[in-house]
Amino acid sequence: MASIGIGVGFSALFRPVEPTWVAKAIATLFFLLAAFLIISAERRACALQARLNAHKIHDLATMNFRVMAIVISVGAMSLIVAIWWLT
Repeated sequence: MASIGIGVGFSALFRPVEPTWVAKAIATLFFLLAAFLIISAERRACALQARLNAHKIHDLATMNFRVMAIVISVGAMSLIVAIWWLT
């Protein structure tokens, strides 16, 4: 989530830089990094949960991890669209 914040900050802070596509490209890289990290974390959390002994812990809902990962990744992709087409 910090990568999303860095991408938004970079896009806003360096908007007056010429050529404008440079700031947009760097911000896009941070958004893509954020999406990758979120999806990677979700996969690792689900794999860890599958390895846990169900007799010693309460079952966690893996759907919550998946929904959070999807929502945050879609948000990061929406920010990419916004900085390229709306600014």
